[in-house]
Amino acid sequence: MPKSSSATLLHLSEREVQDHLPPPREAIALVRDAMAALADGSAELPPKPAVHPRSDGFANAMPAYLRHGDLLGLKWVASYPGNVARGLPTVNGLVVLSDPETGMPAAVMGAAALTGARTAAVSGACIDALAPAAPGHVAITGAGLQARTHLTMLAAIGRDRVTVFARRDEAAAELREWAAEHTPGVRLTLVGSAREAVLEAAVVVTALPIGLPGLLLDPAWIRVDALLLPLDYGTSVGADLAAQGALYADDVEQLLRYRDAGAFAGYRDPDGYCGTAIRQPRPSGLVVCQNLGNGAADLVIADYVLRSASAAGSGTVLNL
Repeated sequence: MPKSSSATLLHLSEREVQDHLPPPREAIALVRDAMAALADGSAELPPKPAVHPRSDGFANAMPAYLRHGDLLGLKWVASYPGNVARGLPTVNGLVVLSDPETGMPAAVMGAAALTGARTAAVSGACIDALAPAAPGHVAITGAGLQARTHLTMLAAIGRDRVTVFARRDEAAAELREWAAEHTPGVRLTLVGSAREAVLEAAVVVTALPIGLPGLLLDPAWIRVDALLLPLDYGTSVGADLAAQGALYADDVEQLLRYRDAGAFAGYRDPDGYCGTAIRQPRPSGLVVCQNLGNGAADLVIADYVLRSASAAGSGTVLNL
């Protein structure tokens, strides 16, 4: 991380962050290291607190420190599903990077594109290590930002058969148009139900709005050796489905804390960290990786963005 030697910081807009994101394969390598740090204890990452200013929206503070790389920072991120109707992004926020020597803020940047890229990279690290050997397509439930970032990642790692469940016809049309331009090598199928998407899928990524009722996947729809990557917490993958295979979390303590608060009702204790699982032989049968989002993975992506932007002379210097 570039050091901050004065009372200034660099501001990077969402557009500038997007321009300086790491390529998908490099992002996967970065977050793989961050996931390992969570598993081996070399990251300081308190369970993220959440506030709920509206019934359909919440915000999280995600502080983190990574000893490897000496990275210090915080992401403030809000998720408001109702923003779709307002023409605003569902997920938005800011990342602040600080100089670990002095604590002085070094940079502040938009968090939406960064969060999308980080989340897809974490999924990519899990797919690389834990997808079943038998062939099959990738299913994604939800046609928003995560569908786009995951399509970009999947194209980069050679997963070219993807079926997406879109809840709205407009979203399906927008995703089809976007994919034709940005991921033309992916054979994309849009369907109108989660069941159609996930049947026979080798990998299932669930990216529906967190907390919406009536969206649980029926265990009978899921291949017995599938890799499940729920991005929507317990919205799609309930306790009965998670209990049928090996269960991992990117942050075990966070999952247990959320379970105690009711977010993962009926979930058993996880078998360990995703950061450990991706470095070991794949267990047989179903594998579930509850990647809840963690500040360590955000830090490594944000640090890459800051270094790239600084080298290119991008951003705006602000006085503290």
